[in-house]
Amino acid sequence: MKRLHRLTAILVKLQSKKIVQAAELADKFEVSLRTIYRDMQALTDAGVPVGAEAGTGYYLVDGYSLPPVMFTEKEANALLTASKIISTNNDQSLIDEYQEAVEKVIAVLKTTQKKKLEILEQRVFTYNRTKINPSTSLSVIQQAITDFRVLEIQYTKASKEFSKRLVEPLGVYFTNNTWIMIAHCRLRKDYREFRTDRIINLIETQELFPPKHFTLEEYYKLRYEDWITSEHSDYEHSLPKENQ
Repeated sequence: MKRLHRLTAILVKLQSKKIVQAAELADKFEVSLRTIYRDMQALTDAGVPVGAEAGTGYYLVDGYSLPPVMFTEKEANALLTASKIISTNNDQSLIDEYQEAVEKVIAVLKTTQKKKLEILEQRVFTYNRTKINPSTSLSVIQQAITDFRVLEIQYTKASKEFSKRLVEPLGVYFTNNTWIMIAHCRLRKDYREFRTDRIINLIETQELFPPKHFTLEEYYKLRYEDWITSEHSDYEHSLPKENQ
Protein backbone atom coordinates (compact mmCIF):
# COMPACT_ATOMS: atom_id res chain seq x y z
CA MET A 1 0.00 0.00 0.00
CA LYS A 2 1.28 3.43 -0.94
CA ARG A 3 1.98 5.77 1.97
CA LEU A 4 -0.69 8.30 0.97
CA HIS A 5 -3.34 5.57 0.94
CA ARG A 6 -2.08 4.26 4.29
CA LEU A 7 -2.21 7.71 5.88
CA THR A 8 -5.79 8.16 4.66
CA ALA A 9 -6.74 4.73 6.00
CA ILE A 10 -5.13 5.55 9.35
CA LEU A 11 -7.20 8.74 9.53
CA VAL A 12 -10.39 6.77 8.91
CA LYS A 13 -9.37 4.29 11.60
CA LEU A 14 -8.68 7.08 14.08
CA GLN A 15 -12.07 8.62 13.41
CA SER A 16 -13.88 5.31 13.84
CA LYS A 17 -12.43 4.43 17.27
CA LYS A 18 -11.78 6.29 20.51
CA ILE A 19 -8.26 4.90 20.89
CA VAL A 20 -6.13 3.09 18.28
CA GLN A 21 -2.99 1.21 19.25
CA ALA A 22 0.15 1.46 17.13
CA ALA A 23 0.52 -2.33 17.14
CA GLU A 24 -3.02 -2.67 15.77
CA LEU A 25 -2.19 -0.34 12.88
CA ALA A 26 1.11 -2.08 12.21
CA ASP A 27 -0.67 -5.45 11.95
CA LYS A 28 -3.44 -4.07 9.75
CA PHE A 29 -1.11 -2.44 7.23
CA GLU A 30 1.70 -5.01 7.58
CA VAL A 31 4.37 -2.47 8.42
CA SER A 32 6.71 -1.96 11.35
CA LEU A 33 5.89 0.02 14.48
CA ARG A 34 8.58 2.50 13.49
CA THR A 35 6.72 3.13 10.21
CA ILE A 36 3.50 3.79 12.12
CA TYR A 37 5.32 6.25 14.41
CA ARG A 38 6.61 8.09 11.33
CA ASP A 39 3.11 8.12 9.82
CA MET A 40 1.68 9.64 12.99
CA GLN A 41 4.35 12.32 12.94
CA ALA A 42 3.55 13.03 9.28
CA LEU A 43 -0.14 13.49 10.12
CA THR A 44 0.75 15.83 12.99
CA ASP A 45 3.08 17.83 10.73
CA ALA A 46 0.20 18.14 8.23
CA GLY A 47 -1.96 19.76 10.89
CA VAL A 48 -4.07 16.78 11.94
CA PRO A 49 -4.63 17.03 15.74
CA VAL A 50 -3.47 13.55 16.72
CA GLY A 51 -3.16 12.94 20.46
CA ALA A 52 -1.25 10.14 22.17
CA GLU A 53 -1.54 8.42 25.53
CA ALA A 54 1.56 6.57 26.71
CA GLY A 55 0.93 2.85 26.81
CA THR A 56 -2.58 3.27 25.39
CA GLY A 57 -2.61 4.56 21.83
CA TYR A 58 -3.49 7.40 19.49
CA TYR A 59 -6.70 9.41 19.15
CA LEU A 60 -8.14 12.36 17.27
CA VAL A 61 -8.76 15.48 19.31
CA ASP A 62 -12.47 16.20 19.77
CA GLY A 63 -13.93 18.53 17.17
CA TYR A 64 -11.82 17.34 14.25
CA SER A 65 -13.65 15.66 11.40
CA LEU A 66 -12.66 14.27 8.04
CA PRO A 67 -14.25 15.28 4.75
CA PRO A 68 -16.82 12.80 3.38
CA VAL A 69 -15.27 9.42 2.66
CA MET A 70 -15.57 8.11 -0.89
CA PHE A 71 -16.44 4.45 -1.26
CA THR A 72 -14.85 2.08 -3.74
CA GLU A 73 -17.12 0.02 -5.98
CA LYS A 74 -16.35 -3.16 -4.02
CA GLU A 75 -17.18 -1.43 -0.71
CA ALA A 76 -20.48 -0.13 -2.12
CA ASN A 77 -21.27 -3.61 -3.49
CA ALA A 78 -20.59 -5.13 -0.06
CA LEU A 79 -22.98 -2.66 1.60
CA LEU A 80 -25.69 -3.38 -0.95
CA THR A 81 -25.28 -7.14 -0.47
CA ALA A 82 -25.39 -6.72 3.32
CA SER A 83 -28.66 -4.81 2.97
CA LYS A 84 -30.13 -7.80 1.13
CA ILE A 85 -29.09 -10.10 3.97
CA ILE A 86 -30.40 -7.74 6.65
CA SER A 87 -33.76 -7.56 4.87
CA THR A 88 -34.28 -11.25 5.75
CA ASN A 89 -34.03 -10.70 9.52
CA ASN A 90 -37.22 -10.36 11.57
CA ASP A 91 -36.76 -6.83 12.93
CA GLN A 92 -38.22 -4.10 10.74
CA SER A 93 -36.48 -1.27 12.61
CA LEU A 94 -33.06 -2.69 11.66
CA ILE A 95 -34.14 -3.05 8.03
CA ASP A 96 -35.36 0.56 7.90
CA GLU A 97 -32.30 2.07 9.61
CA TYR A 98 -29.84 0.13 7.45
CA GLN A 99 -31.67 1.03 4.26
CA GLU A 100 -31.45 4.72 5.15
CA ALA A 101 -27.72 4.32 5.76
CA VAL A 102 -27.25 2.63 2.37
CA GLU A 103 -29.18 5.41 0.65
CA LYS A 104 -26.79 7.97 2.17
CA VAL A 105 -23.85 5.97 0.82
CA ILE A 106 -25.39 5.77 -2.65
CA ALA A 107 -25.97 9.53 -2.59
CA VAL A 108 -22.21 10.24 -2.55
CA LEU A 109 -21.33 7.79 -5.33
CA LYS A 110 -20.46 8.79 -8.86
CA THR A 111 -23.12 8.38 -11.54
CA THR A 112 -21.29 5.43 -13.12
CA GLN A 113 -21.10 3.69 -9.71
CA LYS A 114 -24.80 4.26 -9.11
CA LYS A 115 -25.66 2.66 -12.46
CA LYS A 116 -23.55 -0.39 -11.61
CA LEU A 117 -25.28 -0.68 -8.23
CA GLU A 118 -28.66 -0.60 -9.96
CA ILE A 119 -27.60 -3.60 -12.05
CA LEU A 120 -26.25 -5.45 -9.01
CA GLU A 121 -29.38 -4.69 -6.95
CA GLN A 122 -31.44 -6.60 -9.50
CA ARG A 123 -29.04 -9.55 -9.55
CA VAL A 124 -28.47 -10.25 -5.85
CA PHE A 125 -31.14 -12.30 -4.14
CA THR A 126 -31.58 -13.61 -0.61
CA TYR A 127 -34.39 -15.87 0.52
CA ASN A 128 -36.78 -14.06 2.84
CA ARG A 129 -39.04 -16.48 4.62
CA THR A 130 -42.36 -15.23 5.95
CA LYS A 131 -42.00 -13.48 9.29
CA ILE A 132 -44.71 -14.85 11.57
CA ASN A 133 -44.14 -12.36 14.39
CA PRO A 134 -41.91 -9.55 13.12
CA SER A 135 -40.15 -7.32 15.64
CA THR A 136 -39.91 -3.52 15.50
CA SER A 137 -37.97 -2.73 18.68
CA LEU A 138 -34.31 -3.55 17.99
CA SER A 139 -33.23 0.03 17.17
CA VAL A 140 -34.75 1.36 20.39
CA ILE A 141 -33.15 -1.43 22.44
CA GLN A 142 -29.72 -0.79 20.92
CA GLN A 143 -30.00 2.91 21.73
CA ALA A 144 -31.07 2.11 25.29
CA ILE A 145 -28.04 -0.19 25.72
CA THR A 146 -25.61 2.63 24.93
CA ASP A 147 -27.63 5.28 26.81
CA PHE A 148 -28.06 3.04 29.90
CA ARG A 149 -31.80 3.75 29.75
CA VAL A 150 -34.44 1.72 31.57
CA LEU A 151 -37.12 0.25 29.33
CA GLU A 152 -40.66 -0.67 30.24
CA ILE A 153 -41.86 -3.68 28.28
CA GLN A 154 -45.08 -5.62 27.95
CA TYR A 155 -44.06 -9.18 27.21
CA THR A 156 -45.76 -12.45 26.28
CA LYS A 157 -44.02 -15.74 27.11
CA ALA A 158 -44.41 -18.94 25.07
CA SER A 159 -47.04 -20.03 27.59
CA LYS A 160 -49.07 -16.95 26.52
CA GLU A 161 -48.60 -15.54 30.03
CA PHE A 162 -48.53 -11.74 29.87
CA SER A 163 -46.32 -9.56 32.07
CA LYS A 164 -45.24 -5.95 32.41
CA ARG A 165 -41.81 -5.09 33.77
CA LEU A 166 -38.90 -2.66 33.90
CA VAL A 167 -35.61 -3.88 32.45
CA GLU A 168 -32.05 -2.61 32.11
CA PRO A 169 -30.94 -3.67 28.58
CA LEU A 170 -27.37 -4.98 28.39
CA GLY A 171 -26.96 -6.78 25.05
CA VAL A 172 -28.61 -8.45 22.07
CA TYR A 173 -27.91 -11.49 19.93
CA PHE A 174 -29.46 -13.08 16.84
CA THR A 175 -30.38 -16.77 16.63
CA ASN A 176 -32.90 -18.82 14.65
CA ASN A 177 -34.06 -15.69 12.81
CA THR A 178 -34.92 -14.03 16.13
CA TRP A 179 -33.34 -11.15 18.05
CA ILE A 180 -32.92 -11.74 21.78
CA MET A 181 -32.45 -8.96 24.34
CA ILE A 182 -30.34 -9.70 27.43
CA ALA A 183 -31.39 -7.46 30.31
CA HIS A 184 -31.41 -7.17 34.08
CA CYS A 185 -35.05 -7.64 35.00
CA ARG A 186 -36.15 -5.66 38.04
CA LEU A 187 -39.11 -7.96 38.55
CA ARG A 188 -36.93 -11.10 38.75
CA LYS A 189 -33.90 -9.22 40.14
CA ASP A 190 -31.62 -11.17 37.79
CA TYR A 191 -30.53 -11.50 34.17
CA ARG A 192 -33.25 -12.53 31.75
CA GLU A 193 -33.54 -12.99 27.99
CA PHE A 194 -36.46 -11.64 25.99
CA ARG A 195 -37.41 -12.44 22.41
CA THR A 196 -38.02 -9.11 20.67
CA ASP A 197 -40.89 -10.61 18.65
CA ARG A 198 -42.76 -11.23 21.91
CA ILE A 199 -42.44 -7.64 23.14
CA ILE A 200 -45.98 -6.33 22.70
CA ASN A 201 -45.17 -2.77 23.70
CA LEU A 202 -41.95 -0.95 24.59
CA ILE A 203 -41.60 2.42 26.33
CA GLU A 204 -38.37 4.40 26.76
CA THR A 205 -38.47 5.74 30.31
CA GLN A 206 -36.64 8.86 31.50
CA GLU A 207 -34.73 6.80 34.06
CA LEU A 208 -31.06 5.94 33.53
CA PHE A 209 -29.38 3.03 35.30
CA PRO A 210 -25.74 2.97 36.51
CA PRO A 211 -23.36 1.44 33.94
CA LYS A 212 -22.73 -2.22 34.74
CA HIS A 213 -19.69 -4.32 33.94
CA PHE A 214 -21.08 -6.72 31.35
CA THR A 215 -19.57 -8.75 28.54
CA LEU A 216 -21.27 -11.41 26.45
CA GLU A 217 -18.27 -13.69 26.95
CA GLU A 218 -18.63 -13.64 30.73
CA TYR A 219 -22.40 -13.92 30.51
CA TYR A 220 -22.32 -17.07 28.40
CA LYS A 221 -19.57 -18.55 30.54
CA LEU A 222 -21.86 -18.11 33.56
CA ARG A 223 -24.77 -19.65 31.68
CA TYR A 224 -22.65 -22.65 30.72
CA GLU A 225 -21.48 -23.13 34.30
CA ASP A 226 -25.09 -23.02 35.52
CA TRP A 227 -25.99 -25.63 32.93
CA ILE A 228 -23.15 -27.93 34.03
CA THR A 229 -24.10 -27.45 37.71
CA SER A 230 -27.67 -28.49 36.96
CA GLU A 231 -26.28 -31.73 35.44
CA HIS A 232 -28.68 -31.28 32.54
CA SER A 233 -31.56 -32.39 34.78
CA ASP A 234 -33.47 -29.13 34.63
CA TYR A 235 -31.72 -27.36 31.80
CA GLU A 236 -34.72 -25.41 30.53
CA HIS A 237 -35.29 -23.75 33.90
CA SER A 238 -31.61 -23.29 34.74
CA LEU A 239 -31.16 -20.70 31.99
CA PRO A 240 -32.05 -17.06 32.77
CA LYS A 241 -34.78 -16.85 30.14
CA GLU A 242 -38.20 -15.32 29.86
CA ASN A 243 -38.65 -16.59 26.32
CA GLN A 244 -39.33 -20.25 27.07
